[in-house]
Amino acid sequence: MPFTEHFVTAADGTRLYARDYGPPGSPLTPAICLPGFSRNSRDFETLAPRLAETRRVVTIDFRGRGRSGRADPATYRPDQEVADTLAVIDRLGIARFAVIGTSRGGIAAMVMAARAMPRMAGVLFNDIGPRAETAGLLRIRGYLGEDRTVSTWEQAVAAVKAANPGFPGLSEAQWLAFAQRLFREEAGVLRADYDPALAATFPSASDIEAGKVPELWKLAGLLANVPALVVRGENSDILSAATVTAMHAHLRRLDSVTVKNRGHVPFLDEPESLAAIDRWLAAVDKG
Repeated sequence: MPFTEHFVTAADGTRLYARDYGPPGSPLTPAICLPGFSRNSRDFETLAPRLAETRRVVTIDFRGRGRSGRADPATYRPDQEVADTLAVIDRLGIARFAVIGTSRGGIAAMVMAARAMPRMAGVLFNDIGPRAETAGLLRIRGYLGEDRTVSTWEQAVAAVKAANPGFPGLSEAQWLAFAQRLFREEAGVLRADYDPALAATFPSASDIEAGKVPELWKLAGLLANVPALVVRGENSDILSAATVTAMHAHLRRLDSVTVKNRGHVPFLDEPESLAAIDRWLAAVDKG
């Protein structure tokens, strides 16, 4: 499905990129899609075209990722990513919206609740919650900071397989599509499509092991009265089943689904994901 590309300049001069799918005049609630920590707007190529058949869908590259500009590494923080997101959707004239947050994007959604709750019609947490598991954080910490380059798409697929466990049964075509969402071609090589300086604002291994990663239950609680959905990968090393259970106690309108044969994070095109997303959006549109 075609989309319109937008570039918006943040307050500090950083250039921000977004894709705008679907009918802008649709009466259905627009969906704002926020990607994972080292990912980009292409992460939602599996979902956005389907949703855009009936509603507006905006997918965003956070600063330092994809086609958004690189910036001072000190600004690679959720609060700044929320400010950037609001700048983009304000420029696009979107007043009220639902957020689909993959991993870091779900953290940004919780931070956004403290700043723009009246504008948020609902939230989808894709394999993320107020608490992240040590094993998964250490796995991510292990590859951040590397300027990952390879020569062929076969090598890119191998790198993606190594960095993303918990996805048995994917075809080689699915792995290649996954890699193409994470790598870009540049000067004859394939490079992971994010600024390696992102590592500067990710918790250190010692802090992760010492349990010094903050939990965000208070922020999550701000979303208690809007339709919410948490999609968890069966093999996730970031979001535990126990955390999902605890989220139900904090978010009274929460629905949840576990996706088989998926790690961190589900692609959101799985049949069980789509069925849950359809239920969630129906609740969002109902208000």
